[in-house]
Amino acid sequence: MDGAKLDGKTVAEHIVDFLERREVKHVFGLCGHTNIAVLAALAESSIDFVTVRHEQIASHAADAYARVTGKASVVLSHLSPGLTNCATGVANAALDCIPMVVIAGDIPTHYYGKHPHQEVNLHADAAQWEIYRPFVKRAWRVDRADLMAEILEKAFHLAESGQPGPVLVNVPMDIFSEVIPSDSFDRIRDNTRALKKPSIDDETAREIVEALATAENPVAYVGGGILLAKAGEELREFVEHLGLPVAHSLMGKGALRDDHPLVLGMTGFWGTELVNQSCLNADYIFAVGTRFKEADCSSWYPGYTFNIPGSKVIHIDIEPQEIGRNYPTEIGVVADAKAALRVLNRVAREMYPDGFNRPALEQKIADFRTDFKARNVDMVTSSAFPMMPERILADTRKALPDDAIITTDVGWNKNGVGQQFNILTPGSILTPGGFATMGFGPPGAIGAKLAAPDRVVISLVGDGGFGQNPSMLATAVELDLGIIWLVMNNNAFGTIAGLQKAHYGLTYGTTFPGSAAAPANGPGYADIARAYGAEGHRLSAADELLPALEAAIASGKPTVLDVPMINNPTPTTGHWNILDIYSPDKEISHVAT
Repeated sequence: MDGAKLDGKTVAEHIVDFLERREVKHVFGLCGHTNIAVLAALAESSIDFVTVRHEQIASHAADAYARVTGKASVVLSHLSPGLTNCATGVANAALDCIPMVVIAGDIPTHYYGKHPHQEVNLHADAAQWEIYRPFVKRAWRVDRADLMAEILEKAFHLAESGQPGPVLVNVPMDIFSEVIPSDSFDRIRDNTRALKKPSIDDETAREIVEALATAENPVAYVGGGILLAKAGEELREFVEHLGLPVAHSLMGKGALRDDHPLVLGMTGFWGTELVNQSCLNADYIFAVGTRFKEADCSSWYPGYTFNIPGSKVIHIDIEPQEIGRNYPTEIGVVADAKAALRVLNRVAREMYPDGFNRPALEQKIADFRTDFKARNVDMVTSSAFPMMPERILADTRKALPDDAIITTDVGWNKNGVGQQFNILTPGSILTPGGFATMGFGPPGAIGAKLAAPDRVVISLVGDGGFGQNPSMLATAVELDLGIIWLVMNNNAFGTIAGLQKAHYGLTYGTTFPGSAAAPANGPGYADIARAYGAEGHRLSAADELLPALEAAIASGKPTVLDVPMINNPTPTTGHWNILDIYSPDKEISHVAT
């Protein structure tokens, strides 16, 4: 030890001290014999350990927590089954670029290769950490206690810098319990907590501004990178000054208020005619923080959402690999969205101090919204029961304050919300995008509520998604989290049932016995809620929803609303390549079941 004096602290205790210095407030996870040394250290700290009944709940909750706070969340996992249970939520975070540090226990180093209890070593010894290699930014196996400090420091920096994402720190349990001096942790104590992000130079900014200012039909196309960079205000200033209409990906929803006069809407398969046609007609597309993903781009088929080549692309992204990945790019810029837009705003005002007004464009957008609302009014006001999904979304929007946080799942609660549910506060919708994970929304609401306890949090989820991990109710009740779970219950895996019915004429394996109105011996979600100690209500008429939502918000109690719903398809004007695979050369999409 070169004379260094032991300070009597274990590695686990040093880890908790490190997390406190980084102002970590919550750690999500589940106990196991490999990580209880860390739990023992947490018990004496200022950090709250959020215990769950299944590790996937922990990683989804941590994912949403990071989206709201903008900082890396922390998950503590047991080895092998704990780590694999946790994997789906970590992969979901990875595909949506959410910063997360997973600390996992492992077998003792002296038992490597002996196949002790729960070891993963069928192909290589000490290989548990490799399970996460395909989807984390980096996976470390800590082989020496004195390396823990620098690995943790690297882990947080990597998770939060560049294109954010999860990382894994895999720790053998004997290393957690090893007593070490504080030297290695003291050395990093004064290191910067956050790295400065890259911006753009004035010359590049002038090139971009001039191209957009002289274009005939420019369109801004924004993705989740705007929200990750907390750049909503900078985006608003830029598009208002240049008069740019704004299209967004699924993950970019809420970058600007949906009722902003320049917002066209969500592109792609579930995009409206206005947004898809506007993007098709664009001569310049100003893309920021987007990856041009398949569903957002109608499977990249020309003629549906984008005509590229044809339209010229200006693409700003923090990750170089995203630029030019799916479409050729005329101007590609590697930069942080917030930093880049700050420079672009300054340069745009210098070059064009009077800015640009496009009253005809704004009127076109306003007219489309009025027409869309008129065409949808019968569904939105329908008293049919089971309810129309449009009525569910409309009543929910009426009940919620502007800054309520909404977690979605998959199906109508994601695709329909993306298309026709106004988000009125940037960053207030949390959606599983790239992985499209069924079951994200309900535990995600827990992370959101812990991150923003003073805001209303609601999980819009199908019955399939709610059934994935209902034990998250235990955590919500124990922590007295006033979350509302609105179960859009169509008694089916609705989107897939609609696809199967349309293309194969049946619903085998995609629907549940009975119907939404009268499920046959199916789970009673309100009863499940009450069994966990939460409030639970099953609606019996459409007119009950709005007052039930208002009462749930006022109560401040964890509440499940089971809302029977007709399984109508979400309207679409885009395209999805899977339709060609199911039914080549036929115009078939989804149908009601």
